[in-house]
Order: sequence, then structure tokens, then C-alpha cells
Amino acid sequence: MLAYTTGIVLFALAILISVSLHEFGHMLTAKAFGMKVTRYFVGFGPTLWSFRRGETEYGVKGIPLGGFVKITGMTPLEEEEEEVTEADKKRVFWRKPLWQRTVVLAAGSVTHFLLGFVALWILVSFVGVGVNPAYAEAAAEAEQRSAVTVAECVSATDADAPAGDCPEGQIEGPAHAAGIEDGDEVTAIDGTAISDWDSLVATVSALTPGEPVTVTVDRAGTESTVEVTPYAAVAETEDGGTETVARFGVYVYMDESIPYGAAGTGPVSGVGETVTYTGDMFRETFIALGKLPSKIPPLWDAIMGGERGEDTPVSVVGASRLGGEMVQYEQWAMFFMLLVVLNYFIGIFNLLPLLPMDGGHIAIAWYERLRSWIASRRGRPDPGRVDYLKLMPLTYAVIVLLGGFMLLTITADIVNPITIFN
Repeated sequence: MLAYTTGIVLFALAILISVSLHEFGHMLTAKAFGMKVTRYFVGFGPTLWSFRRGETEYGVKGIPLGGFVKITGMTPLEEEEEEVTEADKKRVFWRKPLWQRTVVLAAGSVTHFLLGFVALWILVSFVGVGVNPAYAEAAAEAEQRSAVTVAECVSATDADAPAGDCPEGQIEGPAHAAGIEDGDEVTAIDGTAISDWDSLVATVSALTPGEPVTVTVDRAGTESTVEVTPYAAVAETEDGGTETVARFGVYVYMDESIPYGAAGTGPVSGVGETVTYTGDMFRETFIALGKLPSKIPPLWDAIMGGERGEDTPVSVVGASRLGGEMVQYEQWAMFFMLLVVLNYFIGIFNLLPLLPMDGGHIAIAWYERLRSWIASRRGRPDPGRVDYLKLMPLTYAVIVLLGGFMLLTITADIVNPITIFN
């Protein structure tokens, strides 16, 4: 339990540091371009501690849910809130060249990308990520032979089934009880020929839980027939739902001498591998963003007591709980890989062209430039800056939608969390 709690704290702290560095990226680039930065704080709410160095106040606030940096003139509203001296008028954000403003606004996301890339490069180069090619080849060969590994204990929906020597909530695996051993090949079930792993799963799924069937197995060239009573289990359907199916308590056979994970590729080769993985993660992130609306009903069902799908979104709470599990079971590579995925996701999400995200500010800055260019081409006066007050209703709508979605994911992560290790 201590390791689990430690993992949660470590992951939450890593997220806080990541978000703080996001704001530090804004501040660093703004100062580099001579913009006036008045405040940099970690957290929100009441100030716990702060100090002033030059024109900038640095500090920590009481609610550790992020951070912020104050750059004078980032919006007309912010410029009105502060007194800008005549000497500082050239230093306000909006008076700087468009490319500098774009760099400052994008710096937060770029910081996330750099953090994710460095962490991923370390994993790829020195730890190894992904599946060992030898393992994948052996698994494919085992599926073609319908060779199985037998589970001694399984989680079943039948509460009345005897537990035997298994932990509470589990029963002895039917295949194990019938005497089937690791490496055996299932060749027939009730006279139906089994040719590979897919046909084995399809045939077993169609059986009735609790009704015994005869199973023919091949062990090193010798065939024998045993009686197996399948149990009821919950399986995920292709559309993200769940169904109750029959199971034997077996999975694809694998030689335990073959390691699952790939070995580190080394620091030089790791750069190319990291670029490839990053491209894949970016593509999957955009796909996931497109599917977010379709994930709302499954999240609501999970809150109401339904099965929680593993592909449903998680909040910071859920991610921290997963991080706690990974530390509990000493899966540090998974822990840091989750941080990589989270940094990439935050970086991409923050660049969406919607206020109040940085991508929304970038879109407005470029729209202002385009509008000014069109006006000059038509011989008309410069229309000036966008009126942020007119955009506030849309901004508030985005905030409400994001807040509602965040509340939904947090609730699901509390009442029906995703777990990796059962």
C-alpha cells in the first residue's frame, strides 16, 4: 500500500512539475524577447510564499493544480489591468513581432514535447520499449498452433463457484482443473476441430458456461481427451461494450525464457527510434481527440455501475492512480511511458485553436495579421486588434465543456477506476 501511495504522489508531482515547466517555457521565451513578465507562480489560490527579482514576482500558491505566468499585454484586457509606463510600451506582448509572439505562445507545448521526447529517448535507448521481436514471432507461431498457457486461478462472474486454493473472488481455472498443461495444443472441442487460436476463442465463446464439454489436446504428439467446464467471464466487444462469454482459463502459450520487452537500442540508434515512436504517438493522440465525444456515454455508464472500458479517457486522478499501480508492481518503464504520453497529449491539446488554450491565442494573432494584410491590400485602415470581449462567451463555453468533461472523468476515476494489474 505504501508503494501504491508513493507512486500516486510521485506521478502527481511529475505532472505538477511538467505544467510548471510549461509556464516556465512561456516566461523564458518572453524574457528572451524583452517582453515584460510581472509574475510567475506554481499553483493557484492564496500565495504561500513569494519573492521578487527585478520586475518579476516568483512564488508558490496554495492549490497545486498547475501554474501561470503574467506577460503584460498578452490580451487587451490584461494590458488594461496593469499600469504600463511609457518606457515599457514597446515591451508589451502584442507590440512584439508576430513570430516572437508565436514562439512565446507555443513555448509551453514545445516544453511538453521536449520533456516527452527526452524521457522517451532514455527509455528507448537504455531500457527498451515495445515488444521483443522474438517474443512477437513466438506468439504468432503459438497462435497458429492453438498452443495454450493455463491459468491456475481466474476471476469468474459465478459467485457460487468454489474458490479452492485460489484467492477470494477467484476460482480454479477449468483447463487447469481438467489437467491441461502449458504448451498443450487444443485440437478439438466437442468434436469441432480447432486449427488456431482464433478458432479456439470463437468456439469457446459460443459455449454455455457451466456445461461440461470434451476437449481434445495434443501433448508432444500424443492426443488425449479431457472434460472441461467453462466459466462465465466478461469480455469487451468491438464497439466498446461488454458481454458475458464462456472461458476455459487459457491464453496464448509463450516460452517464459523469451523476454517480452525489447532491449535498449543505444543512444545513437535511439534517436531515430524515438522520432518514430513520437510520430506514432502524435497520430494516435489526434485520433483519440477525434473520438473524445464518443467516449462520454461509456464514461457515464461506468459511473452508473457499468463496466469501465480500458480505452475510456482518464483524468489526472486516474493517471495518478495508474502511476501508483505501476510503482506498486515496480513497472517503472510503464510509469515513465505514461508520463511521455501525457506530456505529448497536453502539448497537442494546448495547441488546439480554441480559447483559453495557447492555440487559441496563436490563431487570433495570425488572424489579426491576415486581417491587417487584407485591409492594406484593399487600401483600408488597419482594423487593429481583435476585441476579446466579444470572444468571451465562446471562451466561457469552452471552459464549461472542458470543466464538465474533466468532472466526468474524475468522477469515473474515483467510483470506477481503470486498473492495469488485477
